[in-house]
Amino acid sequence: MIRLLSVRLLQAILVMVAVTAIAFIMFRFVGDPVASMVREGATQAEKDALRAALGLDRSIPVQFVHFVGQVLTGNLGTSFRYQQPVTDLLLNRLPATLELVVVATVLSLAIGIPLGVLSALKPHALLSRLTQSATLVGISMPTFVTGLLLILVFAVNLRWLPSSGRGDLVDLGLWQTGFLTLSGLKSLILPSITLALFQLTLIMRLVRSEMIDVLSSDYIRFAFARGLPKSYIYGKLALRNALMPVVTVTGLQIGQLIAFAIVTETVFQWPGMGLLFTNAVGYPDIPVLSAYLLFVGFLFVFINMIVDILYTFIDPRLRTK
Repeated sequence: MIRLLSVRLLQAILVMVAVTAIAFIMFRFVGDPVASMVREGATQAEKDALRAALGLDRSIPVQFVHFVGQVLTGNLGTSFRYQQPVTDLLLNRLPATLELVVVATVLSLAIGIPLGVLSALKPHALLSRLTQSATLVGISMPTFVTGLLLILVFAVNLRWLPSSGRGDLVDLGLWQTGFLTLSGLKSLILPSITLALFQLTLIMRLVRSEMIDVLSSDYIRFAFARGLPKSYIYGKLALRNALMPVVTVTGLQIGQLIAFAIVTETVFQWPGMGLLFTNAVGYPDIPVLSAYLLFVGFLFVFINMIVDILYTFIDPRLRTK
């Protein structure tokens, strides 16, 4: 276990160094923040003064060292658009994104795993065939189309659910949550379903294929021959081994949901990090873009380490390697 953690930690450091370099390149060479920040008709002297204030007049190596030093101290710079520390902006938007991702992940697992098991145990049943057809639609349909259709049906026509925003929030100090209010919970339904749909279909199809492979293995036949209960065979022996790739996919999908919740948050005007990133692209607010890239890179590295550790608990054979 210690050897595994050491190797993964070294890999994580190397990946984060590469991500930091990419973020610096984005910070330095993508767009001209001075052109967006100065007033119309500003003189060259005013532009040079602003460039010096932002530190853009220094040499590239000096800027890179300064940028790395800021990252190591948790200082991700100041937003060009909002004139606020980027760290504060991300932390203020993080609860909204995390709540959306948590609900979407729970929905995808709670629905995807049982449907996948059912489709594997009864592959020729009508429900299994309908489910397989529905998953093709879920994978093929773009996220923004799904979101707009849900808004049209449930917000515009039926008026059951709100079409945008987080609803009423409860301030818990460092965290503002919508889980504790009715309007907050109702506001979560449409965006979380939209975000969960692709992951749900992916998990369902993955569990189905893995369960079919596991059920055809020799040790499952031997378990049936010994007369073990079906609930034990399906739930303990088969499903546990079928969940190995699901753990990997779910872990990576959580990172992708956070990284690529941009479309869902934009469609529903959900005030999370994805909407902040979308607004930063059009400005361009380079510190926000760079910080978002660093955050997503760190998130994927961290989730990969957690997945590797979970593997050793699911499959004891990995502990001896």
